[in-house]
Amino acid sequence: MVGIGLIGSGFMGKCHALAWTSVRAVFGDAPEVRLVHLGEANTALADTRAREFGFARASGDWRAVVDDPDVDIVSITAPNRFHAEMAIAALEAGKHVWCEKPMAPEFAAAERMAAAAQASGKVAALGYNYVQSPSIRHIGALLAEGAIGAVNHLRIEMDEDFMADPDAPFFWKHEASSGYGALDDFAVHPLSLIETLFGRVARVMCDMAMPYPERRTAEGGRRAVETYDVASTLLRLENGVSGTLLANRSAWGRKGRLQLQIFGSKGSIVFDQERFNELKLYVTSDRPTEQGYRTILSSPHHEPYGSFVPAPGHGLGFNDLKTIECREVLARIEGRQARLIDFASGLEIERTVHAMARSFREGRWVDVRQERPRNG
Repeated sequence: MVGIGLIGSGFMGKCHALAWTSVRAVFGDAPEVRLVHLGEANTALADTRAREFGFARASGDWRAVVDDPDVDIVSITAPNRFHAEMAIAALEAGKHVWCEKPMAPEFAAAERMAAAAQASGKVAALGYNYVQSPSIRHIGALLAEGAIGAVNHLRIEMDEDFMADPDAPFFWKHEASSGYGALDDFAVHPLSLIETLFGRVARVMCDMAMPYPERRTAEGGRRAVETYDVASTLLRLENGVSGTLLANRSAWGRKGRLQLQIFGSKGSIVFDQERFNELKLYVTSDRPTEQGYRTILSSPHHEPYGSFVPAPGHGLGFNDLKTIECREVLARIEGRQARLIDFASGLEIERTVHAMARSFREGRWVDVRQERPRNG
């Protein structure tokens, strides 16, 4: 039996708890797990969430979770600025780690996380659950078989509107301690898809924008916003493919849009996370009289959809992707092949993010591989 510890019980903490609860029921090959210890910012909240989520113990100090001898894996869903300290402590205590993205606001801290993971010999996975989508997996298969020929260009956008209201109050994601803003809060997800489907980014040219430089505070005053809600980047991948990456946290009407357009010599593919149970495929091999985008609905033919639903077109949800990711974490721990963004791959995503930020500061193209990112 595998003992589970959870640090943080907000939206993503609940997603992790649901994944740990359901992974064995969905995937018969997953080992039995036990929800051992939940840590939160205070004891009262920890006790409440432990009862709701089904954890045996609760603590108002996250270190108690890391030190618990019955905990084998620590899920970390606390705010970004705490990731490095928590993950390194868990790895040094001999625990496996499943940490939400991004790794850390500072590149040096992300480097320490990757080094700790390598030194520990433990599994250290990051919460890039969008790469687990059956549709994204099928896109990878289509690319591998050359369904759209040689890829020459990609466009990827991630938009939400939870910061679109200028009257919304200041909160922790507006603080510089949380990172750059849209780059490390949002752009890391598109970068995880690029990493999974195409490989690494070679060069970047980035611009960022701050639509609302000030926000109201709970006390009635105003506070300067320290992060950028919009980022626009030109990309050149190591394989020569050109691309654009756009991220916007202030995009009215967009709720969970992560759109990927892939253009090749013999067709194209379009995918949108807001409709992530379908993808669109255009191939030039069709007769001219029938050429056009066809919609492909997710079905048991697209693994691991069939582990959840036996019929096509019924659709999976966001939390199901987390359950798939949970299974991949357990598979890696057992020494089996797994589809994961680990700390080593995650560090390369962080490197690209910091290169983008440096490009914005310096107003030039930046080579991701040859220049070590500077924080700031």
